[in-house]
Amino acid sequence: MENYFQNTLSALPYLKSGRSRSINWENRTGEKGKGGMAASTLGPSRKGSPCIPKVKAGETVTLAEIEGAGEIRHIWMTVTNRVSDRNRYILRDLVLRMYWDGEDTPSVESPLGDFFCCGFGTSYPVNSMPVVVNPTRGFNMYFPMPFGKSARITLENQCDEDVESFFYQIDYVLQDLPENTGYFHAQWRRQRLTEKGKDYVILDGVRGRGQYIGTYLALTTLERYWYGEGEVKFFLDGDGEYPTICGTGTEDYFGGAWSFATQINGKTVENTYCTPFMGYPYYSRSDTEIHNDYHNDDQMPQRSFYRWHIPDPILFAEDLRVTIQQIGVSYGGLFERQDDVASVAYWYQTEPHHPFETLMERRERWPR
Repeated sequence: MENYFQNTLSALPYLKSGRSRSINWENRTGEKGKGGMAASTLGPSRKGSPCIPKVKAGETVTLAEIEGAGEIRHIWMTVTNRVSDRNRYILRDLVLRMYWDGEDTPSVESPLGDFFCCGFGTSYPVNSMPVVVNPTRGFNMYFPMPFGKSARITLENQCDEDVESFFYQIDYVLQDLPENTGYFHAQWRRQRLTEKGKDYVILDGVRGRGQYIGTYLALTTLERYWYGEGEVKFFLDGDGEYPTICGTGTEDYFGGAWSFATQINGKTVENTYCTPFMGYPYYSRSDTEIHNDYHNDDQMPQRSFYRWHIPDPILFAEDLRVTIQQIGVSYGGLFERQDDVASVAYWYQTEPHHPFETLMERRERWPR
């Protein structure tokens, strides 16, 4: 890891080509010399329009529309996580989509929170190299997102109530792209009840050349005992029944070992962690937002994990499929489990991409 940071920092003194631009609600096209022009009660150019005042129920707003070739280098966003007692999963009601070079179907489609490794409609700190979530709901993404002709980013509010005050900033560079450039993709999936003996599909239908760069997993365990014996499989370039790459277990894939728990004074303590390339940032087994008699603190255990294949990308030349087994272990040995699994897959590939399956309806996306 030291060499990785040294190589990155050592490139800083060498001047780069390109033109730096930035988009927010005050400068929606990223036009040169047009930032911060909106007036407020303080006068001209004094924080007059720092956010989208309201994203109406059912509305899709365009956050960015860029013409020409370039690369998005950083995205920052923040918004409330609830608008009322009955609508408190806004981070799963808001859907983020990205389109490159005028394509009709998105290359990125995910609930907002999950895209930034915050599943279950809640938020928590994430401290990794490409994804950083700071207090409170400061969502940051550093994966480079190149485009050859144009880029368009939209946000759809699928909640049945308006969402107020959506803040964002998209920082990018206008520049020509090398011929071997891949395009950024991300897709959210969920299976509310996995099938016994059948692997959960993290990603499928990828055709073309590219590299797989990351997995976010939001796991709600529905059965007792240890859940993390399932192996992550990468089926590459025509693999049939068996994959080319197969791991040794769920906790191993996310960089842990021998489970994530420690016994302290007879109690089990979950060891969450965040590192540059892998982490377990969130664990919860109680609903901390109790508002009336219809809510209680009983909740299935929720866990979030991320793994970034940055120094170790998974390369493919023709096609890719990624799955994870649902296997646990108890006193009686290994057993096939059924749990509630959601995920985001991140990868680069040549275009065109295979269209994604229809996104699950918003209430089906809500956590248990």
